[in-house]
Amino acid sequence: MSPSTTRIVAIVLAVVLVLGAAGVAIGYGLSARDGDDSADGPERAGPAPTSTPSADATEPPDPALAAYYGQSIDWAACEDDDDMECASLTVPVDYAEPDGETIDLRLLRDPADEPGQRVGSLVVNPGGPGSPGTSYAAAGTQAFRQPLLDAFDIVGFDPRGTGGSDPVDCLSDDELDAFLAADPDPDDAAEEQALVEDLDGFFAGCVERSDALVGHVTTVEAARDMDVLRAALGETTLTYLGASYGTKLGATYAELFPQRVGRLLLDGAVDVSLSTRESSLGQARGFETALRAYVEDCVSGDDCPLGGSVEEGLATITDLLDDIDAQPLPTSDDRELTVGSAFYGVVTPLYVRDYWPLLTQGLEQALDGDGTTLMLLADAYASRDSFSGDYLNNSAEAIYAINCLDDPTALAPEDVPAQYADFEEASPTFGRVFAWGLVGCAGIEVEASEPAPQIDGAGAAPIVVVGTTRDPATPYEWAQALAEQLDSGVLVTRDGDGHTGYNSGNECVDTAVEDYLVEGTVPDDGLEC
Repeated sequence: MSPSTTRIVAIVLAVVLVLGAAGVAIGYGLSARDGDDSADGPERAGPAPTSTPSADATEPPDPALAAYYGQSIDWAACEDDDDMECASLTVPVDYAEPDGETIDLRLLRDPADEPGQRVGSLVVNPGGPGSPGTSYAAAGTQAFRQPLLDAFDIVGFDPRGTGGSDPVDCLSDDELDAFLAADPDPDDAAEEQALVEDLDGFFAGCVERSDALVGHVTTVEAARDMDVLRAALGETTLTYLGASYGTKLGATYAELFPQRVGRLLLDGAVDVSLSTRESSLGQARGFETALRAYVEDCVSGDDCPLGGSVEEGLATITDLLDDIDAQPLPTSDDRELTVGSAFYGVVTPLYVRDYWPLLTQGLEQALDGDGTTLMLLADAYASRDSFSGDYLNNSAEAIYAINCLDDPTALAPEDVPAQYADFEEASPTFGRVFAWGLVGCAGIEVEASEPAPQIDGAGAAPIVVVGTTRDPATPYEWAQALAEQLDSGVLVTRDGDGHTGYNSGNECVDTAVEDYLVEGTVPDDGLEC
């Protein structure tokens, strides 16, 4: 592998970590921004964030939580980066038992670059679920543009059970390697049985290798943690930027604490009303749409290794995955690229259009019998350091632990083939993989302490939802749906490729987001960029 390839893969890893994974377990035409010529001017968002909170800012929703809401945060320079500040926040393991066990959430703050222009604290979450919010906050200009960095202390927290917040542990690194490499589309009864045994072993491992928190990593509990964080930051209302799964977390917060909603930006939105099956079908369509857009771009240029037409290119990829299923490919580090790893290697670059050339390189290599680049991309998806073999965080485990605690619905293996027709219609390339993903929560051994609420955020200030038309992981239709479901939802559309819309090269979207978060100016509902 060339040095330039190593550098590009490192950048892809950083971008995937910033965006968060929302996978199976998983120039633009700018429209004019219509002004509001009414005497009252543009609609305003909720109250501006402030470090001088109102008298009731630390008032708990339950008197038994007073000690948590009365905390102050002891910020200190981070050990590995003097420009960032680190701290911890104590929350109860179980909000129904506030006098019981507690956990400390890891926090990171990137102070506002222009203290004289500081607006307040912006809490951020990159999605996953399972991706560390501290890494997102520390990502700087990779994730946020200068207007946000100037105006806000960017505050990230690792949600309970992730990163440095008592991370859920389910498998050893070697076991996790094998788990992720397994065939996601079993070919026979033996492979089906192996899949069931892998899932049973995974969830048994979560209980054996983790503490009681493994039963308390729901989105609802993480949203309750965010309100404790808001109070500790000295904010009367929450200003928040959530990407991908972070939109579900933000919408849940709006449902639980509508009067504490300040300015919420939900980018790459999740449709919180969908069943597990509907979500899987939506993602199958989303990744097929993104793959087709990539192939169309590839074959329109010179030297595309996939063929001369979109259909020929898609067939080449399908045949390649079938060949890898039959015979895994060698890689430069002596691991074999299995079809499971190849799947993640193909979908990872679809998250960011700028990395489509790396997918072309990986596919060209694989067609020549070398799985190295696709394996590196699969490792990036799982937050695995390809060179040391270490996992940089527990996101590949936490995504199962959190999703399946939120919704443990699972199909029995014998019921999956009946789903093939619908899933292959949604995605001829990936459909059966997503159909088999419906068994993913089989074997979970814990139950949520409280049910997930129906979400409309009634009573909340305007909430801005951003959707991208060819987003692979959170299809555009999900953003439309979430904006409609939220009583105060406002939809902004980015016409483009890749996952999420902010800081993706679209000035119209970026300006709308920054005007909203910094100035409180709510964009026109239905703004198209």
